[in-house]
Amino acid sequence: MTDKTTIDVYDGQAEEYAKLVQQDGPDEHLQAFIDLIPENGTVLDLGSGPAAASAHMRAAGLVPDPVDASLQMVELANRTHDIGARQATFDDISGEELYDGIWANFSLLHAPRSDLPRHIETLCAALKTGGVFHIGMKTGEGEQRDRIGRKYTYVSVNELNDLLDDAGLSVNYTDEGSAKGLDGTDAPWVICRATKNG
Repeated sequence: MTDKTTIDVYDGQAEEYAKLVQQDGPDEHLQAFIDLIPENGTVLDLGSGPAAASAHMRAAGLVPDPVDASLQMVELANRTHDIGARQATFDDISGEELYDGIWANFSLLHAPRSDLPRHIETLCAALKTGGVFHIGMKTGEGEQRDRIGRKYTYVSVNELNDLLDDAGLSVNYTDEGSAKGLDGTDAPWVICRATKNG
């Protein structure tokens, strides 16, 4: 994510966002993801925000690598969890066969639609063969800003499945629902879980 306005929103509302995502334990999607990662497995938490998910992963015996484009989110994550979060954008991700899992939970929705294929391909390359890829996106059409200025790319379920398939990932789980976000709007979403093909 490189959209300055979006990053500024997260910088300015890091504490409020942390309250929104804070949970005593993993939700069903995170727990299912954790259960598929080997003990001491490494996980890229892409767009980690305050690193609540990474903290749950670490408590479960995994080794998270939380990254976020918002410096305020990174500082909050490290202040709260002492978890080694680091500032990085989607374009800063590189490498091959590094991670047992990638948790991209409602982060790539801030990437321009034209950049989604290359970002997912880069993430697939960084994932070990047989590794687990989780992605959450908001469903719909087009690109637009929400009520507080964050820029979104909306996708259909079929579009997301095609993006994952084209990158070399096999989708084995899909869920759909809706939830209220930081801007107070209830929005539909899709979550997919996939594995990297050999």
